[in-house]
Amino acid sequence: MNRDSQCEDTVSTMVLENIKNKLIHAFRVTGEPLNTTAPAVQMFSSIGRNYQANEELRRAKIEGAISWLRSELLEMRSQDQQLAQTLLGLNSEIEKLRTESNAMALDQDGSEQD
Repeated sequence: MNRDSQCEDTVSTMVLENIKNKLIHAFRVTGEPLNTTAPAVQMFSSIGRNYQANEELRRAKIEGAISWLRSELLEMRSQDQQLAQTLLGLNSEIEKLRTESNAMALDQDGSEQD
């Protein structure tokens, strides 16, 4: 092996090592988590996560309020039906008393005429 070929092998090895190091560095940089990114990017990412969390919390509160309203409306419907039944019962009692009162008044008018 002559001196020129040895020199070329050394240079080739160095070039290949350099390429290998660059590739390793390139893959390390792209494989790292977002914490190594610029602070502005981290801030926007954090704002996005906070916004999403706030949105989910807001939706959960709204769903809870809607559930509460549904249960209140069902309770009101039940109370309304009970009240309607009570009012119908009172109305029939009033009609019965009115009929009895009219009948008694007629009996009294008939007995007074005799």
